[in-house]
Amino acid sequence: MRLLHTSDWHLGRSFHRESLLAAQAAFLDHLVSTVRAEAVDVVLVAGDIYDRAVPPLSAVELFDDALHRLADLGVPTVMISGNHDSARRLGVGAGLMGRAGIHLRTDPAGCAIPVVLPGAAGDTVLYGLPYLEPALVRAEFDAERADHTAVLGAAMDRVRADLATRPAGTRSVVLAHAFVTGGAPSDSERDITAGGVEAVPAEIFAGVDYVALGHLHGCQTITERVRYSGSPLAYSFSEERHRKSMWLVDLDQDGAVSAERVDCPVPRPIARIRGHLDDLLADPALERHEDAWVEATLTDALRPPEPMAALAKRFLHVLSLAFDPENSGADPAVSYAQRLRGRTDQQIAEDFVAHVRGSGPDGRERTVLREALDAVRAHHARTET
Repeated sequence: MRLLHTSDWHLGRSFHRESLLAAQAAFLDHLVSTVRAEAVDVVLVAGDIYDRAVPPLSAVELFDDALHRLADLGVPTVMISGNHDSARRLGVGAGLMGRAGIHLRTDPAGCAIPVVLPGAAGDTVLYGLPYLEPALVRAEFDAERADHTAVLGAAMDRVRADLATRPAGTRSVVLAHAFVTGGAPSDSERDITAGGVEAVPAEIFAGVDYVALGHLHGCQTITERVRYSGSPLAYSFSEERHRKSMWLVDLDQDGAVSAERVDCPVPRPIARIRGHLDDLLADPALERHEDAWVEATLTDALRPPEPMAALAKRFLHVLSLAFDPENSGADPAVSYAQRLRGRTDQQIAEDFVAHVRGSGPDGRERTVLREALDAVRAHHARTET
């Protein structure tokens, strides 16, 4: 059974105000071509189809076109909703789409109802676990706690219970949208911390042959059987060194995994450059970045006049400008965005308390902050769905 694993399309997203619609269309062309050229048996899309709950019409049209093209190939496709998607909206028409071989899994209650694909070596069953917001699904799974490990563990218990009823030799695949311990995040993923924790252990997926993960935007291998495909395009400058790709996975008749990466088209390279303005404008080593999307950090002691205009004369697609003066000490006004990069909402809130009061929150206050942030996240999820 040959699987093509992708995720985190984020249709409708821009890159620092630059539209990515054409680049996303080119990726979907590449996806369809790969399915055809590599004799793929099933396509897996592990969440975050759209970038927001109510996507623009152009993104919906792009998605609709992709579904028709995949259905025309006669290759089954299994998709789950991610934390950026509105599960209810994405799941509209799922029953009809399933008849065309497009299997949308957006309802947590159906996580143990697999898509069954017969084959010469026996059946392969594919379970779609949509993004599980702990506060919203705790009751559904009768979980002990409202955190990611508890609800995802309960969902996987249901999957393993169903799998145990299947004939011996049945191969199994799980799609999930989560932050698994050992994964490397970037700046472009939305914080999903709940109950003070966002990561779940890879062992939670024990007992299945392959786990197709979504959420983190870098392609990575957690274990031989647990992998992130990453996003097909770069959505932040922190992904400068990412190699954007999909996983082409083969499951043999015993469920053994072999996988290779299929590179995605690169619409335009991205680059981070740093230094004095005059040096950046003159350094011949930076010539390779002149046609890239550029994030420039200036280290001049004093801000030069109109630096963005000066940079744009050489780097035609400079999109982001930051300042980090040399020998600036601990000036809190310097590079505020950089100091927030990679920090959770909880950490930012605790830092703010420390800044205004002179001391950080105690244990009780941390709990209050965490519960407030969890409540807001749950409210937004309810509103979107």
